[in-house]
Amino acid sequence: MSGGVSGHNAARGWGDWALVGIALAASLALLYLITGEPLVVWGFGAGLLVLGALAIVLATRRPEESEPEAAMPDWSVTVAAIERPDAAVAITDRASRLVCANRLYQEWFGAEHAPPRLPVDEASGERLARAARNAWRDGRGNADLVERDDAPGARWRVEATRSGRADDFLVWKIETIAASDPVRDLVAHIDGKLGRALGRAGISAAVVDPDGTIRAASAAFAERAGGDSLADMTGHDFVALLRQEEGDRLGWSRDGGDGSTVTLYHLPLADPDLPGEPDPDTTPSLMLLADEGVGLGGGGAQQSAAVPHLEALLGQLPLGLAMADRDGRLLFANPAFMRAAGKEGERPPIYPTDLVVREDKSALSDAIRRFGRGPATAGDIAIRLAAQADEPVSLSLAGVRGLGEAAVLLGLTDSTEETRLKRQVAQATKMQAVGQLAGGVAHDFNNVLTAILGTCDLMLLRHTPGDSDYDDIQQIRANSNRAAALTRQLLAFSRQQTLRPELLQLPDVISEVSHLLRRLLGEKIRLAVSHDRDLGPVRADPTQLEQVIVNLAVNARDAMQGRGDGSGKLTLATRRVTATDVRAMRSEIVPAGEYTALIVEDTGGGIPAEHLGKIFEPFFTTKERGKGTGLGLSTVYGIVKQSGGFIFADSEQGKGTTFTIYLPVHHPSPAEAPAPAAAPAAPEPTEWAGGGRILLVEDEDPVRMVAERALTRQGYQVQTARDGEEGLEIVEGGGEFDLVLTDVVMPSMDGPAMARAIRKVAPDLPVLFMSGYAEEQLRREISIENMHFIAKPFSVQQIGDKVGAVLRSTSGDRA
Repeated sequence: MSGGVSGHNAARGWGDWALVGIALAASLALLYLITGEPLVVWGFGAGLLVLGALAIVLATRRPEESEPEAAMPDWSVTVAAIERPDAAVAITDRASRLVCANRLYQEWFGAEHAPPRLPVDEASGERLARAARNAWRDGRGNADLVERDDAPGARWRVEATRSGRADDFLVWKIETIAASDPVRDLVAHIDGKLGRALGRAGISAAVVDPDGTIRAASAAFAERAGGDSLADMTGHDFVALLRQEEGDRLGWSRDGGDGSTVTLYHLPLADPDLPGEPDPDTTPSLMLLADEGVGLGGGGAQQSAAVPHLEALLGQLPLGLAMADRDGRLLFANPAFMRAAGKEGERPPIYPTDLVVREDKSALSDAIRRFGRGPATAGDIAIRLAAQADEPVSLSLAGVRGLGEAAVLLGLTDSTEETRLKRQVAQATKMQAVGQLAGGVAHDFNNVLTAILGTCDLMLLRHTPGDSDYDDIQQIRANSNRAAALTRQLLAFSRQQTLRPELLQLPDVISEVSHLLRRLLGEKIRLAVSHDRDLGPVRADPTQLEQVIVNLAVNARDAMQGRGDGSGKLTLATRRVTATDVRAMRSEIVPAGEYTALIVEDTGGGIPAEHLGKIFEPFFTTKERGKGTGLGLSTVYGIVKQSGGFIFADSEQGKGTTFTIYLPVHHPSPAEAPAPAAAPAAPEPTEWAGGGRILLVEDEDPVRMVAERALTRQGYQVQTARDGEEGLEIVEGGGEFDLVLTDVVMPSMDGPAMARAIRKVAPDLPVLFMSGYAEEQLRREISIENMHFIAKPFSVQQIGDKVGAVLRSTSGDRA
């Protein structure tokens, strides 16, 4: 049929050409009749032929196919691709906006949250932010542990990967961290090869919940109890599958009394680290039913054949288990038991008492003998392992019957990592508690010092040099200033001091303090200084950094003077540390990034290993009584941590000590760029001469009296209040003031709460807070506009100057 259509089309094409030819001939003939000129006819004919050929070429040419337009991204395809039942997946762009996410992500975190800003705790949020930075920089970032405060037990592992044609997207994969479950692991073994191996040896196994229902059973158990090795025994009543015969013997119910008897081994699957006996209402059990003639010892060839399988079962368990006879000899110990005993990879000893310290050998031997010869009971005993004699551990014991001779099952769990974590948590908790205590003591002590210093200043106004009391007052004032310096050390340790950070270079700070160091070190100790090139700037308080260097230098001097002839060498060095260097350190503490390191190295006697982990604790010192407060290194630690840095100590006895401080390199933002030099402004007056009305709010009577007298003497009108509520009543009662001077911490209504309430009555009234806590911490917590701060303790001159400066700076705004 296709050939007929082609012929028809060809015939129609020839007919069309014939008509065209006839029309052309008629046109030429007509033209010849009209003109009578052959040349004109031939020219006209040739032109028509050329035009016709051109038309044929254009008609037969195929149009070029236009290129398809670039397809827009179809995110629905991406969502379908990332849909996973075992992991939450989300994609974010450069602005950390959620582009798409699978269903599991939306169930866990909601579509309104985009990583790394997820509803997690503060520590997890920092890990997510660090993972995002690493992913954008290195292509991949990880957060090993992410938790939520409102969902206890919910723990995730997060991985971020940079992707896209322009590397402008992050793909986040979030997976659940499953807690270790020994019972779940055992269920898998019972259902697998181990259960089949026990079945060939004549042992049926089942895991039974406290309510008596079966959680898992081996194929041999299903065969003996139900007649079908493929039957699912989950949920069946374990007791209903057995029958009791004469003499307390057990058999299978389906045998109807005609089958053989079995021996039941009952092993509670309890955590041996928990104190006391296992709770039968919450503890699952492993039930082993051995056919008649199968057992451990004394039962002939069939009994001994089951021993390797029983050992294989115990060897697969993640719990440390061992078997001892009633005479105290160790019959078997699985690898987990030896690992928990600190003997990983070694052969089990002949006696379990060989694993404990000498003082505990007798108690363990008596316990094994008691559980082996008495009724089948369970208990535990506290022992100290020879491998870790400082930490007592709990050893579980259970009398086992039905394995031939009476035996004792021993349980021990590897608690090394748990013990280490407990120590770290206890240390961190202790340091946090001591820091809070130090900050509170410093705050209260600053109130006392403010009153003492202020009273001394007022007394000095009435005495001149040469008076009998002048020198005594100056001595009181000098000692008070020494006490104030001690409180600053306490605040530095608790990271609550007031820092005034600047952008600086460490070599400049060392140069400023080097002259003082040479005087402190003396003639016998040589000071060497070296610097790397291209050091990055750091943002820190130069005065506090100088204190860090001086404290470390003084400690080094004391260490070198106490050794030999007192000579030695102190080296101060700065080093450039790149992100590659940090990753090569493989430190879990210092995040990857650029740092400038300060190294302080001495040639003293070194720090003993048992003291190295305590040197940053407050009030810990190895110096003689009266020669050290124990706050030097703790102050250094507090300053470094508050500056965002890290400090480490390395020491070897006889060779000296090295302290290394890592301060992050600060990259200024555009807002921090130095402004162009402006025309010099007219100098401001150094003193305020305009007077003013001041509301003074302070709950400490001595501080309030000193501040009131100091300000009154300088010409201010001062009205006092004992607490925030009284101060608020004065303002709401119509009192008009130019400044509110208030303490921060007060009973009932504190200073910030009073200031917020006063601002509702007088929105433009400036507030000057006075406190012994850090200014940065208070500004973060208070966050009130037109707020000023003065640190306690202060002198009469300082409080007068500060009040004048605040009134001078705000007088234009209130004019």
